[in-house]
Amino acid sequence: MEIEDDRPQNMPKPKRDLDPMSIEELQEYIEEMEEEIERVRGEIVKKEEHRAGVEGLFKSK
Repeated sequence: MEIEDDRPQNMPKPKRDLDPMSIEELQEYIEEMEEEIERVRGEIVKKEEHRAGVEGLFKSK
């Protein structure tokens, strides 16, 4: 279990302190965030497709 798993879902995550990070570390951090953004976008697409499928079942013909 991760440390943050017991926090309420609606609590904002603390922001990472960027000041001590080098330029290279900041660039790596950006890459990590971009990968996470793409992962989240993929999940949104999956959920939209699922919703469309479920809504299609309930539409009258």
